[in-house]
Amino acid sequence: MTKPLYLDDLKIGLQLESPTFTVTEGDVRRFALEFDPQPFHLDESEAMRSIFGGLAASGWHTAAITMRLLTSGGLPLAGGIIGMSVQITWLKPVRPGDVLRVVSTVQDIKRSKSKRQGVATVMSETQDKFGGVAQRLLSKLLVTAREAETSSN
Repeated sequence: MTKPLYLDDLKIGLQLESPTFTVTEGDVRRFALEFDPQPFHLDESEAMRSIFGGLAASGWHTAAITMRLLTSGGLPLAGGIIGMSVQITWLKPVRPGDVLRVVSTVQDIKRSKSKRQGVATVMSETQDKFGGVAQRLLSKLLVTAREAETSSN
């Protein structure tokens, strides 16, 4: 288990890396059937004729995998990952067989007036095994300060 990070532990430029996740064809189809049932996520022939030129995971599936990787140690924030806002960009399709990881970099930190928490701006890039960026998230996250934890005990 990775040691949880408080606002006080974060520094601009700090980089964190998640474990990896291998995307399977079954994963792509199951997610699409339930949440994004478009032909290029479900049918190889239809996908070949689409802009993707082959079966591609839903962008929302990529976002869900990203969250799983962040919560599996890629962004071990004390109190959990509490999003305030996010800007999401999909740069290339995720395909069955892709091995994904998330590299997160702290961009900005603003402590609240109460000093009990703050907002960290974090850029999280979901990359394939070659370092190609499939998705980029720019998130504003509410992060607990260490003082808040010690003063509540």
